[in-house]
Amino acid sequence: MALTTKQLNDYKDDGFVSPIDILSLEEAKEIKKEIEHIEKKWPSELVGLGRNNVHYISPIFDRVCHNSKILDTVESIIGKNILVGGTTLFIKDPNKKGFVSWHQDAKYIGFEPHNWVTAWLAITDANEENGCMRMWSGSHKEKIKDHKDTYDENNLLTRGQTVQNVPIEKTTPNILKAGQLSLHHPMIVHGSGLNKSNQRRIGFVIQSYIGTNVDQVIGKVYVQQARGIDKFKYHEHTKRPVELMSKKDVALRIKANEELSKIFYQDAKKLGKY
Repeated sequence: MALTTKQLNDYKDDGFVSPIDILSLEEAKEIKKEIEHIEKKWPSELVGLGRNNVHYISPIFDRVCHNSKILDTVESIIGKNILVGGTTLFIKDPNKKGFVSWHQDAKYIGFEPHNWVTAWLAITDANEENGCMRMWSGSHKEKIKDHKDTYDENNLLTRGQTVQNVPIEKTTPNILKAGQLSLHHPMIVHGSGLNKSNQRRIGFVIQSYIGTNVDQVIGKVYVQQARGIDKFKYHEHTKRPVELMSKKDVALRIKANEELSKIFYQDAKKLGKY
C-alpha cells in the first residue's frame, strides 16, 4: 500500500501525511489488551524509560513494526532498505497533566542523514479532546530550531525540550481513529496537549524507521532489518522476539534503553524520568 502521489506531495509540502488506514479496530484492541496485560503482570515495565522499545519484549508489538502496510508507506519515503530504529509508547491517562511540548525529532535523536521517518500509530482514537498531535505544516523546510530544556514534570519528552513561540494558529490537529497511522518528517515542529477526556489516549510510535544509510552520530542504537538489505552495517542488528518477556529479550531491551538514554541526555544538565 504505497503512498499515492497526493500523499507524497502532502508529505513533501506539509512535513506529514495523515490519516493512513492500517489496522482494523479489532487489531488495535489486541494491542491495547497487550499493554494492559503487561501493566498488570509487570507493573513497572512500561513506566519511565520502560515506555521505549516494547517491540523487543512483545511479539505483538514486534509484528506492528514489521507490518507490510506500514512498511509499504515508509518505503515510499525512505526507500526499500529499511531498519526499525526504535519505538516509544505515548500513553496519556485521563485526568493527568501529561503533554508533549513543541519539538523536532531531529534535534536530539542523532540519526543522520535525515533519511528517516516517524510512524505514529493510534491504538485508541486521537482527537483534540484527548490530546492529539498538532503539526506546524511546512516547518520541516527550515533549519533545526532552538529548543529550551524545561524538565517540566508533566512533559512526556525526556528533557522537556521546547521550541518557543510556535504560532498555534498555523498548526493542524492530527486526528486519527484507532488503527490509523500518521507519518512525519524528522524536522517538522509538533507537539500535543492534555487529555481532557475520560479515556486513555494511546499511541505506539516507531521512532524511527531509518534507511540503512542513516548513522547514529551521538551514540549507539540496536536495529531490526524490516525490509531490504543493510550494506552499511552502522548498527547492531537484533533478532525478533518469539515470546512475551523472555529473559534474553528483556536484557536486550534494558541495554537498548540505556544507550537511548545516553543519546537523549547528551550534554544535558540533568536526567528526566523518561
